[in-house]
Amino acid sequence: MREIEITKPKKPPMYWVKLGGIVAFIIIAYSVAFTNLDLESAFRWEQASTMLQRLILGPFTDAAAIERIPELFMMMMETVAIAYAGVLAGSILAIPFAFFASRNIAKRGSIGGKGVLNGIRSFPELLFAIIFVSAVGIGPLAGVLAITINSVGMLGKLYSEVIESIDQKPLEALRASGAGKIQVIWYGVLPQVLPEFMSYALYRYEIDLRSATVLGMVGAGGLGAPLIIASRSREWEQVGMMLLIIIVVVTLVDILSRNIRKRIV
Repeated sequence: MREIEITKPKKPPMYWVKLGGIVAFIIIAYSVAFTNLDLESAFRWEQASTMLQRLILGPFTDAAAIERIPELFMMMMETVAIAYAGVLAGSILAIPFAFFASRNIAKRGSIGGKGVLNGIRSFPELLFAIIFVSAVGIGPLAGVLAITINSVGMLGKLYSEVIESIDQKPLEALRASGAGKIQVIWYGVLPQVLPEFMSYALYRYEIDLRSATVLGMVGAGGLGAPLIIASRSREWEQVGMMLLIIIVVVTLVDILSRNIRKRIV
Protein backbone atom coordinates (compact mmCIF):
# COMPACT_ATOMS: atom_id res chain seq x y z
CA MET A 1 0.00 0.00 0.00
CA ARG A 2 1.17 3.48 -0.77
CA GLU A 3 1.51 5.78 2.18
CA ILE A 4 -0.67 8.83 1.95
CA GLU A 5 1.31 11.98 2.51
CA ILE A 6 -0.49 14.57 4.59
CA THR A 7 0.56 18.08 3.73
CA LYS A 8 -0.24 20.95 5.98
CA PRO A 9 -2.06 23.81 4.29
CA LYS A 10 0.11 26.82 3.62
CA LYS A 11 -0.58 29.96 5.55
CA PRO A 12 -1.95 32.80 3.40
CA PRO A 13 0.31 35.85 2.97
CA MET A 14 -2.01 38.04 5.09
CA TYR A 15 -1.47 35.70 8.04
CA TRP A 16 2.24 36.44 8.06
CA VAL A 17 1.61 40.17 7.55
CA LYS A 18 -0.69 40.27 10.60
CA LEU A 19 1.70 38.16 12.67
CA GLY A 20 4.62 40.39 11.72
CA GLY A 21 2.61 43.47 12.60
CA ILE A 22 1.71 42.10 16.04
CA VAL A 23 5.33 41.12 16.76
CA ALA A 24 6.59 44.52 15.60
CA PHE A 25 4.03 46.30 17.80
CA ILE A 26 5.07 44.25 20.87
CA ILE A 27 8.76 44.97 20.25
CA ILE A 28 8.13 48.71 19.79
CA ALA A 29 5.93 48.86 22.90
CA TYR A 30 8.57 47.16 25.04
CA SER A 31 11.38 49.31 23.66
CA VAL A 32 9.42 52.50 24.36
CA ALA A 33 8.52 51.32 27.87
CA PHE A 34 12.10 50.48 28.87
CA THR A 35 13.99 53.25 27.06
CA ASN A 36 11.77 56.31 27.54
CA LEU A 37 10.73 55.74 31.16
CA ASP A 38 12.89 56.76 34.08
CA LEU A 39 12.93 53.61 36.20
CA GLU A 40 15.64 54.75 38.60
CA SER A 41 14.68 55.18 42.23
CA ALA A 42 16.42 56.17 45.44
CA PHE A 43 15.18 53.22 47.47
CA ARG A 44 15.93 53.49 51.19
CA TRP A 45 16.05 50.06 52.76
CA GLU A 46 16.11 51.26 56.37
CA GLN A 47 13.09 53.52 55.92
CA ALA A 48 11.16 50.83 54.05
CA SER A 49 12.02 48.20 56.68
CA THR A 50 10.81 50.44 59.50
CA MET A 51 7.58 51.26 57.67
CA LEU A 52 6.84 47.58 56.93
CA GLN A 53 7.53 46.62 60.52
CA ARG A 54 5.08 49.25 61.78
CA LEU A 55 2.58 48.32 59.07
CA ILE A 56 2.60 44.56 59.75
CA LEU A 57 3.37 44.28 63.48
CA GLY A 58 2.00 47.64 64.61
CA PRO A 59 -1.72 46.68 64.48
CA PHE A 60 -1.09 43.94 67.08
CA THR A 61 1.03 46.04 69.46
CA ASP A 62 -0.15 49.65 69.14
CA ALA A 63 -2.77 50.47 71.79
CA ALA A 64 -4.29 53.36 69.80
CA ALA A 65 -4.83 51.14 66.75
CA ILE A 66 -6.40 48.38 68.85
CA GLU A 67 -8.76 50.84 70.54
CA ARG A 68 -10.04 52.00 67.14
CA ILE A 69 -11.09 48.51 65.99
CA PRO A 70 -14.86 49.00 66.68
CA GLU A 71 -14.83 52.42 64.97
CA LEU A 72 -12.88 51.17 61.95
CA PHE A 73 -15.06 48.06 61.69
CA MET A 74 -18.21 50.20 61.52
CA MET A 75 -16.60 52.31 58.78
CA MET A 76 -15.82 49.12 56.89
CA MET A 77 -19.45 48.04 57.25
CA GLU A 78 -20.41 51.37 55.69
CA THR A 79 -18.08 50.54 52.79
CA VAL A 80 -19.75 47.12 52.45
CA ALA A 81 -23.17 48.80 52.41
CA ILE A 82 -22.06 51.36 49.80
CA ALA A 83 -20.81 48.60 47.51
CA TYR A 84 -23.97 46.54 48.02
CA ALA A 85 -26.33 49.45 47.29
CA GLY A 86 -24.33 50.46 44.22
CA VAL A 87 -24.16 46.96 42.75
CA LEU A 88 -27.84 46.27 43.50
CA ALA A 89 -28.93 49.39 41.63
CA GLY A 90 -26.36 48.88 38.86
CA SER A 91 -27.24 45.22 38.28
CA ILE A 92 -30.92 46.13 37.81
CA LEU A 93 -30.32 49.19 35.63
CA ALA A 94 -27.86 47.22 33.46
CA ILE A 95 -30.56 44.80 32.27
CA PRO A 96 -32.37 47.16 29.83
CA PHE A 97 -29.01 48.47 28.58
CA ALA A 98 -27.93 44.86 27.95
CA PHE A 99 -31.01 44.16 25.81
CA PHE A 100 -30.40 47.34 23.79
CA ALA A 101 -26.77 46.25 23.25
CA SER A 102 -27.55 42.65 22.22
CA ARG A 103 -27.35 41.91 18.49
CA ASN A 104 -29.94 39.14 18.59
CA ILE A 105 -32.51 41.36 20.35
CA ALA A 106 -31.89 44.97 19.26
CA LYS A 107 -30.48 44.05 15.81
CA ARG A 108 -28.89 47.16 14.26
CA GLY A 109 -29.78 49.27 17.28
CA SER A 110 -27.26 47.27 19.32
CA ILE A 111 -24.49 49.50 17.96
CA GLY A 112 -25.93 52.46 19.90
CA GLY A 113 -26.39 50.35 23.05
CA LYS A 114 -22.82 49.09 22.91
CA GLY A 115 -21.59 52.63 22.34
CA VAL A 116 -23.35 53.88 25.49
CA LEU A 117 -21.90 51.04 27.58
CA ASN A 118 -18.42 51.63 26.14
CA GLY A 119 -18.72 55.31 26.98
CA ILE A 120 -19.67 54.56 30.60
CA ARG A 121 -16.81 52.07 31.01
CA SER A 122 -14.26 54.52 29.65
CA PHE A 123 -14.56 56.68 32.80
CA PRO A 124 -12.95 55.34 36.01
CA GLU A 125 -15.05 55.06 39.17
CA LEU A 126 -12.80 57.56 40.93
CA LEU A 127 -13.72 60.25 38.40
CA PHE A 128 -17.43 59.51 38.87
CA ALA A 129 -16.92 59.73 42.65
CA ILE A 130 -15.26 63.15 42.35
CA ILE A 131 -18.11 64.39 40.14
CA PHE A 132 -20.81 63.12 42.50
CA VAL A 133 -19.03 64.44 45.60
CA SER A 134 -19.14 67.88 43.95
CA ALA A 135 -22.81 67.36 43.00
CA VAL A 136 -24.35 65.81 46.15
CA GLY A 137 -21.68 66.52 48.75
CA ILE A 138 -19.35 64.37 50.82
CA GLY A 139 -20.91 61.12 52.03
CA PRO A 140 -21.99 57.60 51.09
CA LEU A 141 -24.49 58.76 48.43
CA ALA A 142 -21.66 59.90 46.14
CA GLY A 143 -20.01 56.48 46.46
CA VAL A 144 -23.26 54.63 45.76
CA LEU A 145 -23.92 56.71 42.63
CA ALA A 146 -20.36 56.26 41.34
CA ILE A 147 -20.47 52.48 41.80
CA THR A 148 -23.96 52.29 40.27
CA ILE A 149 -22.97 54.10 37.06
CA ASN A 150 -19.75 52.13 36.64
CA SER A 151 -21.51 48.82 37.37
CA VAL A 152 -24.09 49.59 34.67
CA GLY A 153 -21.28 49.91 32.11
CA MET A 154 -19.51 46.69 33.03
CA LEU A 155 -22.52 44.50 33.88
CA GLY A 156 -24.38 45.76 30.81
CA LYS A 157 -21.54 44.49 28.60
CA LEU A 158 -21.40 41.11 30.38
CA TYR A 159 -25.19 40.76 30.34
CA SER A 160 -25.36 41.53 26.61
CA GLU A 161 -22.78 38.82 25.87
CA VAL A 162 -24.86 36.33 27.88
CA ILE A 163 -28.00 37.31 25.93
CA GLU A 164 -26.19 36.92 22.60
CA SER A 165 -25.12 33.38 23.51
CA ILE A 166 -28.56 32.01 24.50
CA ASP A 167 -30.33 29.13 22.77
CA GLN A 168 -32.46 30.57 19.95
CA LYS A 169 -34.84 27.60 19.65
CA PRO A 170 -37.19 28.64 22.52
CA LEU A 171 -37.35 32.15 21.03
CA GLU A 172 -38.22 30.80 17.58
CA ALA A 173 -40.93 28.57 19.08
CA LEU A 174 -42.47 31.52 20.92
CA ARG A 175 -42.42 33.70 17.78
CA ALA A 176 -44.00 30.88 15.77
CA SER A 177 -46.83 30.64 18.29
CA GLY A 178 -47.57 34.37 17.89
CA ALA A 179 -45.81 35.76 20.98
CA GLY A 180 -44.89 39.44 20.96
CA LYS A 181 -41.41 40.85 21.60
CA ILE A 182 -42.04 41.46 25.32
CA GLN A 183 -43.39 37.91 25.72
CA VAL A 184 -40.39 36.47 23.89
CA ILE A 185 -38.03 38.33 26.25
CA TRP A 186 -40.05 37.44 29.38
CA TYR A 187 -40.61 33.73 28.65
CA GLY A 188 -37.73 32.93 26.30
CA VAL A 189 -34.75 35.08 27.26
CA LEU A 190 -34.97 35.86 30.97
CA PRO A 191 -35.27 32.22 32.19
CA GLN A 192 -32.03 31.43 30.34
CA VAL A 193 -29.99 34.44 31.45
CA LEU A 194 -31.08 35.24 35.02
CA PRO A 195 -28.78 32.68 36.74
CA GLU A 196 -25.72 34.08 34.92
CA PHE A 197 -26.90 37.65 35.56
CA MET A 198 -26.95 36.93 39.29
CA SER A 199 -23.54 35.26 39.13
CA TYR A 200 -21.99 38.25 37.36
CA ALA A 201 -23.65 40.67 39.81
CA LEU A 202 -22.13 38.79 42.76
CA TYR A 203 -18.72 38.80 41.12
CA ARG A 204 -19.06 42.50 40.43
CA TYR A 205 -19.89 43.06 44.10
CA GLU A 206 -16.53 41.58 45.08
CA ILE A 207 -14.80 44.06 42.76
CA ASP A 208 -16.87 47.04 43.90
CA LEU A 209 -16.21 46.27 47.55
CA ARG A 210 -12.54 46.96 46.88
CA SER A 211 -13.41 49.99 44.77
CA ALA A 212 -15.64 51.45 47.50
CA THR A 213 -12.61 51.64 49.79
CA VAL A 214 -10.71 53.69 47.21
CA LEU A 215 -13.71 55.95 46.54
CA GLY A 216 -13.78 56.90 50.21
CA MET A 217 -10.45 58.64 49.70
CA VAL A 218 -12.21 61.42 47.76
CA GLY A 219 -15.00 61.79 50.32
CA ALA A 220 -17.43 59.15 49.08
CA GLY A 221 -17.90 57.57 52.51
CA GLY A 222 -16.56 54.42 54.11
CA LEU A 223 -13.06 53.55 55.28
CA GLY A 224 -11.19 55.29 52.46
CA ALA A 225 -10.98 58.76 54.03
CA PRO A 226 -9.48 57.60 57.38
CA LEU A 227 -7.09 55.38 55.41
CA ILE A 228 -5.71 58.22 53.30
CA ILE A 229 -5.51 60.54 56.33
CA ALA A 230 -3.56 57.96 58.34
CA SER A 231 -1.18 57.25 55.46
CA ARG A 232 -0.47 60.94 54.91
CA SER A 233 0.19 61.34 58.64
CA ARG A 234 2.58 58.34 58.52
CA GLU A 235 0.51 56.55 61.17
CA TRP A 236 1.44 53.14 59.78
CA GLU A 237 -0.02 51.22 62.73
CA GLN A 238 -3.44 52.71 61.97
CA VAL A 239 -2.98 52.00 58.26
CA GLY A 240 -2.03 48.40 59.04
CA MET A 241 -5.12 47.92 61.20
CA MET A 242 -7.38 49.28 58.46
CA LEU A 243 -5.77 47.07 55.84
CA LEU A 244 -6.15 44.07 58.13
CA ILE A 245 -9.87 44.78 58.55
CA ILE A 246 -10.27 45.23 54.79
CA ILE A 247 -8.49 41.92 54.07
CA VAL A 248 -10.63 40.00 56.58
CA VAL A 249 -13.94 41.45 55.37
CA VAL A 250 -13.09 41.11 51.65
CA THR A 251 -11.99 37.49 52.20
CA LEU A 252 -15.24 36.63 54.00
CA VAL A 253 -17.32 38.28 51.28
CA ASP A 254 -15.30 36.46 48.60
CA ILE A 255 -15.92 33.06 50.25
CA LEU A 256 -19.64 33.78 50.68
CA SER A 257 -20.01 35.06 47.12
CA ARG A 258 -18.16 32.06 45.66
CA ASN A 259 -20.41 29.61 47.49
CA ILE A 260 -23.56 31.44 46.35
CA ARG A 261 -22.35 31.51 42.74
CA LYS A 262 -21.68 27.76 42.81
CA ARG A 263 -25.30 27.16 43.85
CA ILE A 264 -26.73 29.54 41.24
CA VAL A 265 -24.82 28.41 38.14
